[in-house]
Amino acid sequence: MTSVLLTKDIDEPGLNTLAVYERRGGYESLRAALKLERHALVAELEASGLRGRGGAGFSMGKKASFLPQGGMDKYLVCNADESEPGTFKDRELMQKNPHQLIEGLIIAAYAAGANRAFIYIRGEYQLQADILDAAVAEARDAGYLGERVLGSDLTLSLVVHRGAGAYICGEETALLDSLEGKRGNPRLKPPFPANQGLYQGPTLINNVETLSNIPHIVRMGAAAYAEIGVENSTGTKVVSISGNVQRPGNYEVELGTRARDIIYGLAGGPPEGRRVKFWFPGGSSSPVLLEEHLDLTYDFDSMAKAGSMLGSAAVIVVDDSVPVMNVALKLARFYRHESCGKCTPCREGTNWTVHMLERIDRGEATPMDLDIMASVQGHIMGHCLCVLGDSMAMPISSMIKHFRPEFEAHIEAARARHGLDPVPEGPLPVEIVGGPEAGPYTSVA
Repeated sequence: MTSVLLTKDIDEPGLNTLAVYERRGGYESLRAALKLERHALVAELEASGLRGRGGAGFSMGKKASFLPQGGMDKYLVCNADESEPGTFKDRELMQKNPHQLIEGLIIAAYAAGANRAFIYIRGEYQLQADILDAAVAEARDAGYLGERVLGSDLTLSLVVHRGAGAYICGEETALLDSLEGKRGNPRLKPPFPANQGLYQGPTLINNVETLSNIPHIVRMGAAAYAEIGVENSTGTKVVSISGNVQRPGNYEVELGTRARDIIYGLAGGPPEGRRVKFWFPGGSSSPVLLEEHLDLTYDFDSMAKAGSMLGSAAVIVVDDSVPVMNVALKLARFYRHESCGKCTPCREGTNWTVHMLERIDRGEATPMDLDIMASVQGHIMGHCLCVLGDSMAMPISSMIKHFRPEFEAHIEAARARHGLDPVPEGPLPVEIVGGPEAGPYTSVA
Protein backbone atom coordinates (compact mmCIF):
# COMPACT_ATOMS: atom_id res chain seq x y z
CA MET A 1 0.00 0.00 0.00
CA THR A 2 1.37 3.38 -1.03
CA SER A 3 0.92 6.28 1.36
CA VAL A 4 0.28 9.66 -0.21
CA LEU A 5 0.80 12.63 2.06
CA LEU A 6 2.05 15.73 0.29
CA THR A 7 0.12 15.34 -2.94
CA LYS A 8 -3.17 13.95 -1.60
CA ASP A 9 -6.00 15.65 -3.54
CA ILE A 10 -3.45 18.20 -4.75
CA ASP A 11 -5.61 19.09 -7.75
CA GLU A 12 -8.60 20.03 -5.60
CA PRO A 13 -9.89 23.42 -6.79
CA GLY A 14 -8.97 26.24 -4.43
CA LEU A 15 -6.48 24.23 -2.38
CA ASN A 16 -4.09 27.17 -2.66
CA THR A 17 -6.50 29.30 -0.57
CA LEU A 18 -6.71 29.38 3.21
CA ALA A 19 -10.41 28.57 3.27
CA VAL A 20 -10.03 25.26 1.44
CA TYR A 21 -6.82 24.36 3.28
CA GLU A 22 -8.46 24.93 6.68
CA ARG A 23 -11.53 22.94 5.61
CA ARG A 24 -9.19 20.01 5.02
CA GLY A 25 -7.71 20.33 8.53
CA GLY A 26 -5.04 22.84 7.70
CA TYR A 27 -3.14 24.52 10.57
CA GLU A 28 -4.45 22.00 13.11
CA SER A 29 -0.93 20.53 13.24
CA LEU A 30 0.39 24.00 14.07
CA ARG A 31 -2.09 24.29 16.94
CA ALA A 32 -0.95 20.91 18.26
CA ALA A 33 2.74 21.74 17.86
CA LEU A 34 2.43 25.00 19.79
CA LYS A 35 1.20 23.01 22.79
CA LEU A 36 4.48 21.07 22.90
CA GLU A 37 7.74 22.16 24.47
CA ARG A 38 10.26 23.07 21.82
CA HIS A 39 12.66 20.29 22.80
CA ALA A 40 9.82 17.75 22.65
CA LEU A 41 8.88 18.92 19.16
CA VAL A 42 12.50 18.66 17.98
CA ALA A 43 12.69 15.15 19.44
CA GLU A 44 9.50 14.22 17.57
CA LEU A 45 10.91 15.48 14.27
CA GLU A 46 14.13 13.57 14.87
CA ALA A 47 12.26 10.38 15.80
CA SER A 48 10.30 10.55 12.53
CA GLY A 49 13.49 9.90 10.58
CA LEU A 50 12.68 12.73 8.16
CA ARG A 51 15.75 13.44 6.04
CA GLY A 52 16.28 16.53 3.93
CA ARG A 53 14.48 16.31 0.60
CA GLY A 54 16.63 18.87 -1.19
CA GLY A 55 19.53 16.54 -1.92
CA ALA A 56 21.76 16.26 1.15
CA GLY A 57 19.50 13.84 3.03
CA PHE A 58 20.50 15.08 6.49
CA SER A 59 18.19 14.53 9.49
CA MET A 60 15.80 17.47 9.69
CA GLY A 61 15.26 17.12 13.45
CA LYS A 62 18.97 16.92 14.18
CA LYS A 63 19.57 19.97 12.00
CA ALA A 64 17.00 21.95 13.99
CA SER A 65 18.67 20.92 17.24
CA PHE A 66 21.96 22.50 16.17
CA LEU A 67 20.71 26.06 16.61
CA PRO A 68 22.00 27.56 19.86
CA GLN A 69 19.72 28.56 22.68
CA GLY A 70 19.33 32.19 23.68
CA GLY A 71 17.36 35.31 22.98
CA MET A 72 19.21 36.43 19.82
CA ASP A 73 17.47 36.73 16.45
CA LYS A 74 17.30 33.34 14.76
CA TYR A 75 16.36 32.72 11.17
CA LEU A 76 14.62 30.02 9.20
CA VAL A 77 15.18 29.98 5.45
CA CYS A 78 13.22 27.83 3.03
CA ASN A 79 15.31 26.95 -0.01
CA ALA A 80 12.84 27.14 -2.89
CA ASP A 81 15.51 27.88 -5.50
CA GLU A 82 14.66 24.72 -7.43
CA SER A 83 17.21 24.83 -10.27
CA GLU A 84 18.55 21.26 -10.51
CA PRO A 85 17.91 20.01 -14.07
CA GLY A 86 15.11 17.49 -13.97
CA THR A 87 13.64 18.73 -10.68
CA PHE A 88 10.18 20.30 -10.64
CA LYS A 89 8.47 18.88 -7.55
CA ASP A 90 8.73 22.00 -5.35
CA ARG A 91 7.13 24.08 -8.08
CA GLU A 92 3.97 21.98 -7.93
CA LEU A 93 3.88 21.87 -4.12
CA MET A 94 4.15 25.66 -3.87
CA GLN A 95 1.71 26.34 -6.65
CA LYS A 96 -1.06 23.98 -5.59
CA ASN A 97 -0.70 23.74 -1.80
CA PRO A 98 1.28 26.74 -0.50
CA HIS A 99 -0.26 26.66 2.98
CA GLN A 100 1.11 23.16 3.57
CA LEU A 101 4.60 24.64 3.15
CA ILE A 102 3.81 27.70 5.27
CA GLU A 103 2.37 25.58 8.10
CA GLY A 104 5.42 23.33 8.07
CA LEU A 105 7.70 26.36 8.05
CA ILE A 106 5.97 27.91 11.08
CA ILE A 107 6.20 24.65 13.04
CA ALA A 108 9.89 24.32 12.16
CA ALA A 109 10.51 27.93 13.21
CA TYR A 110 8.85 27.25 16.55
CA ALA A 111 10.96 24.11 17.05
CA ALA A 112 14.19 25.96 16.24
CA GLY A 113 13.28 29.12 18.17
CA ALA A 114 13.44 31.24 15.01
CA ASN A 115 11.60 34.55 14.84
CA ARG A 116 12.31 35.61 11.25
CA ALA A 117 11.72 33.47 8.18
CA PHE A 118 12.28 33.73 4.44
CA ILE A 119 11.23 31.69 1.43
CA TYR A 120 13.92 32.14 -1.22
CA ILE A 121 12.19 31.21 -4.46
CA ARG A 122 13.68 30.70 -7.89
CA GLY A 123 13.38 33.86 -10.00
CA GLU A 124 11.73 32.02 -12.89
CA TYR A 125 8.88 30.86 -10.61
CA GLN A 126 6.88 34.08 -10.93
CA LEU A 127 3.45 32.44 -10.70
CA GLN A 128 4.45 30.38 -7.67
CA ALA A 129 5.93 33.45 -5.95
CA ASP A 130 2.67 35.37 -6.47
CA ILE A 131 0.68 32.45 -5.03
CA LEU A 132 3.00 32.28 -2.02
CA ASP A 133 2.72 36.03 -1.43
CA ALA A 134 -1.08 35.72 -1.37
CA ALA A 135 -0.94 32.71 0.97
CA VAL A 136 1.46 34.47 3.36
CA ALA A 137 -0.90 37.45 3.52
CA GLU A 138 -3.83 35.10 4.29
CA ALA A 139 -1.85 33.33 7.02
CA ARG A 140 -0.82 36.65 8.56
CA ASP A 141 -4.40 37.97 8.56
CA ALA A 142 -5.59 34.74 10.22
CA GLY A 143 -3.07 35.04 13.06
CA TYR A 144 -0.76 32.23 11.96
CA LEU A 145 2.07 34.72 11.46
CA GLY A 146 3.04 37.87 13.35
CA GLU A 147 3.03 38.64 17.07
CA ARG A 148 2.17 35.82 19.49
CA VAL A 149 0.96 33.29 16.95
CA LEU A 150 -2.36 31.76 18.13
CA GLY A 151 -1.71 33.15 21.62
CA SER A 152 1.65 31.37 22.01
CA ASP A 153 5.06 32.86 22.70
CA LEU A 154 6.01 32.48 19.02
CA THR A 155 6.49 35.68 17.06
CA LEU A 156 7.38 35.11 13.43
CA SER A 157 7.66 37.22 10.29
CA LEU A 158 7.79 35.60 6.85
CA VAL A 159 8.97 37.16 3.58
CA VAL A 160 8.97 35.65 0.09
CA HIS A 161 12.24 36.66 -1.60
CA ARG A 162 12.64 36.23 -5.35
CA GLY A 163 15.98 35.13 -6.75
CA ALA A 164 17.46 36.24 -10.04
CA GLY A 165 18.01 32.97 -11.87
CA ALA A 166 21.38 31.72 -10.60
CA TYR A 167 21.76 27.96 -10.11
CA ILE A 168 24.52 28.55 -7.55
CA CYS A 169 22.01 30.19 -5.18
CA GLY A 170 20.54 26.77 -4.54
CA GLU A 171 23.68 26.17 -2.45
CA GLU A 172 22.71 27.20 1.05
CA THR A 173 25.50 29.66 1.82
CA ALA A 174 25.33 31.29 -1.64
CA LEU A 175 21.60 31.63 -1.00
CA LEU A 176 22.32 33.43 2.27
CA ASP A 177 24.70 35.87 0.56
CA SER A 178 22.03 36.55 -2.07
CA LEU A 179 19.42 37.18 0.64
CA GLU A 180 21.78 39.73 2.18
CA GLY A 181 21.98 41.57 -1.15
CA LYS A 182 25.40 40.26 -2.12
CA ARG A 183 26.57 38.27 -5.12
CA GLY A 184 25.57 34.64 -4.57
CA ASN A 185 28.92 32.99 -3.79
CA PRO A 186 29.43 29.98 -1.51
CA ARG A 187 30.97 30.64 1.88
CA LEU A 188 33.82 28.79 3.49
CA LYS A 189 32.55 26.35 6.13
CA PRO A 190 32.92 26.32 9.10
CA PRO A 191 31.26 28.36 10.46
CA PHE A 192 28.08 26.55 9.49
CA PRO A 193 24.75 28.36 9.03
CA ALA A 194 23.34 26.87 12.25
CA ASN A 195 25.85 29.01 14.16
CA GLN A 196 26.58 31.86 11.77
CA GLY A 197 24.21 32.12 8.84
CA LEU A 198 21.90 34.90 7.64
CA TYR A 199 23.07 38.29 8.95
CA GLN A 200 25.63 36.31 10.99
CA GLY A 201 22.83 34.84 13.12
CA PRO A 202 21.88 31.19 13.77
CA THR A 203 19.99 29.94 10.73
CA LEU A 204 18.04 26.79 9.89
CA ILE A 205 17.80 26.06 6.15
CA ASN A 206 15.38 23.50 4.75
CA ASN A 207 13.93 22.54 1.39
CA VAL A 208 10.27 23.05 0.35
CA GLU A 209 9.43 19.36 0.41
CA THR A 210 11.17 18.83 3.75
CA LEU A 211 9.11 21.54 5.44
CA SER A 212 5.92 20.35 3.74
CA ASN A 213 6.29 16.99 5.51
CA ILE A 214 6.24 18.51 8.99
CA PRO A 215 2.47 19.06 9.40
CA HIS A 216 1.92 15.39 8.55
CA ILE A 217 4.51 14.24 11.11
CA VAL A 218 2.84 16.28 13.84
CA ARG A 219 -0.64 15.08 12.80
CA MET A 220 0.11 11.36 12.63
CA GLY A 221 2.98 11.17 15.12
CA ALA A 222 6.64 10.36 14.55
CA ALA A 223 6.21 6.62 15.08
CA ALA A 224 3.49 6.30 12.45
CA TYR A 225 5.44 8.41 9.98
CA ALA A 226 8.55 6.29 10.53
CA GLU A 227 6.54 3.18 9.59
CA ILE A 228 6.26 4.53 6.05
CA GLY A 229 9.24 3.73 3.84
CA VAL A 230 12.26 1.71 4.92
CA GLU A 231 14.96 1.93 7.56
CA ASN A 232 17.02 5.14 7.26
CA SER A 233 14.65 6.36 4.53
CA THR A 234 11.30 7.02 6.14
CA GLY A 235 8.25 8.67 4.68
CA THR A 236 7.31 9.40 1.11
CA LYS A 237 9.19 11.13 -1.67
CA VAL A 238 7.89 13.22 -4.52
CA VAL A 239 9.81 12.00 -7.56
CA SER A 240 10.13 14.17 -10.69
CA ILE A 241 10.45 11.89 -13.72
CA SER A 242 11.52 13.23 -17.11
CA GLY A 243 13.50 12.25 -20.16
CA ASN A 244 12.62 9.29 -22.38
CA VAL A 245 9.46 8.15 -20.61
CA GLN A 246 5.87 8.04 -21.78
CA ARG A 247 4.30 9.70 -18.74
CA PRO A 248 6.68 12.32 -17.28
CA GLY A 249 5.60 14.18 -14.16
CA ASN A 250 5.63 14.20 -10.37
CA TYR A 251 4.80 11.01 -8.49
CA GLU A 252 4.71 10.57 -4.71
CA VAL A 253 6.00 7.17 -3.65
CA GLU A 254 7.07 5.47 -0.46
CA LEU A 255 10.83 5.43 -0.08
CA GLY A 256 11.93 1.87 -0.74
CA THR A 257 9.77 1.43 -3.85
CA ARG A 258 11.55 -0.42 -6.68
CA ALA A 259 13.04 1.92 -9.25
CA ARG A 260 11.52 -0.22 -12.01
CA ASP A 261 8.04 0.34 -10.54
CA ILE A 262 8.63 4.09 -10.68
CA ILE A 263 10.14 4.33 -14.16
CA TYR A 264 8.00 1.68 -15.86
CA GLY A 265 4.99 1.33 -13.58
CA LEU A 266 4.27 5.03 -13.02
CA ALA A 267 6.05 6.79 -15.87
CA GLY A 268 5.43 4.08 -18.51
CA GLY A 269 9.09 3.56 -19.35
CA PRO A 270 10.74 4.58 -22.62
CA PRO A 271 8.75 4.76 -25.86
CA GLU A 272 7.78 1.36 -27.28
CA GLY A 273 10.71 -0.48 -28.74
CA ARG A 274 13.30 1.39 -26.67
CA ARG A 275 15.20 0.30 -23.57
CA VAL A 276 16.63 2.23 -20.65
CA LYS A 277 20.26 2.96 -21.46
CA PHE A 278 21.03 4.81 -18.24
CA TRP A 279 19.23 6.98 -15.72
CA PHE A 280 19.99 9.71 -13.23
CA PRO A 281 18.38 8.79 -9.89
CA GLY A 282 18.81 12.19 -8.25
CA GLY A 283 18.92 14.92 -10.88
CA SER A 284 21.64 15.76 -13.37
CA SER A 285 24.28 15.97 -10.61
CA SER A 286 23.96 12.30 -9.60
CA PRO A 287 26.18 9.54 -11.05
CA VAL A 288 24.26 7.58 -13.67
CA LEU A 289 22.93 4.07 -13.12
CA LEU A 290 22.18 1.41 -15.73
CA GLU A 291 19.25 -0.80 -16.70
CA GLU A 292 20.64 -3.50 -14.40
CA HIS A 293 20.02 -1.20 -11.43
CA LEU A 294 16.27 -0.85 -12.04
CA ASP A 295 15.42 -3.57 -9.52
CA LEU A 296 17.08 -1.68 -6.66
CA THR A 297 14.85 -0.04 -4.08
CA TYR A 298 14.64 3.71 -4.41
CA ASP A 299 15.96 5.06 -1.11
CA PHE A 300 18.98 6.90 0.26
CA ASP A 301 21.06 3.85 1.20
CA SER A 302 20.35 1.72 -1.88
CA MET A 303 21.24 4.52 -4.27
CA ALA A 304 24.46 5.22 -2.33
CA LYS A 305 25.45 1.53 -2.35
CA ALA A 306 24.97 1.47 -6.12
CA GLY A 307 27.45 4.33 -6.47
CA SER A 308 24.97 7.15 -6.94
CA MET A 309 22.61 9.15 -4.73
CA LEU A 310 18.94 9.88 -4.30
CA GLY A 311 19.62 13.64 -4.35
CA SER A 312 16.55 15.71 -5.17
CA ALA A 313 14.78 12.59 -6.53
CA ALA A 314 14.72 13.88 -10.09
CA VAL A 315 14.79 10.73 -12.19
CA ILE A 316 16.02 11.48 -15.71
CA VAL A 317 15.71 8.50 -18.07
CA VAL A 318 17.88 8.17 -21.17
CA ASP A 319 16.97 5.46 -23.67
CA ASP A 320 19.15 3.60 -26.16
CA SER A 321 18.49 6.10 -28.97
CA VAL A 322 20.55 8.81 -27.26
CA PRO A 323 24.37 8.98 -27.59
CA VAL A 324 26.05 9.31 -24.20
CA MET A 325 28.34 11.96 -25.71
CA ASN A 326 25.37 14.28 -26.31
CA VAL A 327 24.24 14.03 -22.69
CA ALA A 328 27.75 14.54 -21.30
CA LEU A 329 28.39 17.64 -23.40
CA LYS A 330 25.04 19.26 -22.62
CA LEU A 331 25.50 18.57 -18.91
CA ALA A 332 29.07 19.92 -18.82
CA ARG A 333 28.07 23.10 -20.65
CA PHE A 334 25.30 23.72 -18.12
CA TYR A 335 27.62 23.46 -15.12
CA ARG A 336 30.32 25.57 -16.77
CA HIS A 337 27.74 28.29 -17.35
CA GLU A 338 26.43 28.11 -13.78
CA SER A 339 29.79 28.00 -11.97
CA CYS A 340 30.27 31.16 -9.90
CA GLY A 341 34.02 31.03 -10.63
CA LYS A 342 35.06 31.54 -7.03
CA CYS A 343 37.24 28.46 -6.69
CA THR A 344 39.75 27.18 -9.20
CA PRO A 345 38.90 23.45 -9.38
CA CYS A 346 35.31 24.19 -10.36
CA ARG A 347 35.98 27.21 -12.59
CA GLU A 348 38.80 25.59 -14.53
CA GLY A 349 37.57 22.01 -14.27
CA THR A 350 34.13 22.67 -15.75
CA ASN A 351 35.69 24.78 -18.51
CA TRP A 352 38.30 22.21 -19.50
CA THR A 353 35.80 19.37 -19.36
CA VAL A 354 33.70 21.19 -21.97
CA HIS A 355 36.82 21.82 -24.09
CA MET A 356 37.81 18.15 -23.93
CA LEU A 357 34.33 16.94 -24.86
CA GLU A 358 34.22 19.41 -27.76
CA ARG A 359 37.66 18.14 -28.80
CA ILE A 360 36.21 14.61 -28.92
CA ASP A 361 33.27 15.84 -31.00
CA ARG A 362 35.59 17.60 -33.46
CA GLY A 363 37.56 14.43 -34.08
CA GLU A 364 40.73 15.79 -32.48
CA ALA A 365 40.86 13.40 -29.52
CA THR A 366 42.32 10.00 -28.79
CA PRO A 367 41.37 7.55 -26.02
CA MET A 368 44.05 9.21 -23.89
CA ASP A 369 41.75 12.24 -23.69
CA LEU A 370 39.24 10.12 -21.78
CA ASP A 371 41.89 9.32 -19.18
CA ILE A 372 42.82 12.98 -18.87
CA MET A 373 39.17 13.99 -18.59
CA ALA A 374 38.54 11.37 -15.90
CA SER A 375 41.60 12.68 -14.03
CA VAL A 376 40.22 16.23 -14.19
CA GLN A 377 36.97 15.07 -12.60
CA GLY A 378 38.95 13.44 -9.80
CA HIS A 379 40.74 16.72 -9.12
CA ILE A 380 37.42 18.57 -8.91
CA MET A 381 35.58 16.28 -6.49
CA GLY A 382 35.98 17.25 -2.88
CA HIS A 383 38.18 20.25 -3.65
CA CYS A 384 35.59 23.03 -4.05
CA LEU A 385 33.85 25.41 -1.66
CA CYS A 386 30.51 23.86 -2.61
CA VAL A 387 29.30 20.85 -4.54
CA LEU A 388 28.69 22.53 -7.91
CA GLY A 389 31.95 21.21 -9.32
CA ASP A 390 31.16 17.76 -7.94
CA SER A 391 27.72 18.03 -9.55
CA MET A 392 29.37 17.89 -12.96
CA ALA A 393 32.30 15.65 -12.07
CA MET A 394 30.25 12.81 -10.57
CA PRO A 395 27.96 12.14 -13.57
CA ILE A 396 30.74 12.72 -16.13
CA SER A 397 33.02 10.27 -14.28
CA SER A 398 30.23 7.69 -14.16
CA MET A 399 29.55 8.06 -17.90
CA ILE A 400 33.21 7.49 -18.74
CA LYS A 401 33.25 4.47 -16.43
CA HIS A 402 30.12 2.84 -17.84
CA PHE A 403 30.36 3.88 -21.49
CA ARG A 404 34.04 4.11 -22.34
CA PRO A 405 33.68 1.88 -25.46
CA GLU A 406 30.95 4.19 -26.76
CA PHE A 407 33.13 7.26 -26.15
CA GLU A 408 36.02 5.55 -27.98
CA ALA A 409 33.71 4.67 -30.88
CA HIS A 410 32.58 8.31 -30.99
CA ILE A 411 36.24 9.39 -31.14
CA GLU A 412 36.89 7.10 -34.12
CA ALA A 413 33.70 8.15 -35.89
CA ALA A 414 34.43 11.84 -35.37
CA ARG A 415 37.97 11.44 -36.69
CA ALA A 416 36.62 9.68 -39.77
CA ARG A 417 33.93 12.33 -40.22
CA HIS A 418 36.58 15.06 -40.23
CA GLY A 419 38.94 13.18 -42.55
CA LEU A 420 41.54 12.36 -39.90
CA ASP A 421 43.48 9.12 -39.65
CA PRO A 422 42.23 6.47 -37.21
CA VAL A 423 43.89 6.33 -33.80
CA PRO A 424 46.95 4.08 -34.20
CA GLU A 425 46.99 0.84 -32.28
CA GLY A 426 49.48 0.41 -29.45
CA PRO A 427 51.10 3.16 -27.30
CA LEU A 428 50.43 6.66 -28.55
CA PRO A 429 53.39 8.88 -29.44
CA VAL A 430 53.82 11.53 -26.80
CA GLU A 431 56.02 14.51 -26.24
CA ILE A 432 57.18 15.18 -22.70
CA VAL A 433 56.44 18.78 -21.83
CA GLY A 434 59.16 20.55 -19.87
CA GLY A 435 61.75 17.75 -19.80
CA PRO A 436 62.10 14.68 -17.57
CA GLU A 437 61.81 16.63 -14.34
CA ALA A 438 58.46 18.07 -15.34
CA GLY A 439 56.45 15.14 -13.99
CA PRO A 440 53.98 12.71 -15.50
CA TYR A 441 51.97 15.13 -17.65
CA THR A 442 52.28 14.53 -21.35
CA SER A 443 50.69 15.76 -24.55
CA VAL A 444 49.91 13.91 -27.74
CA ALA A 445 52.40 14.73 -30.48
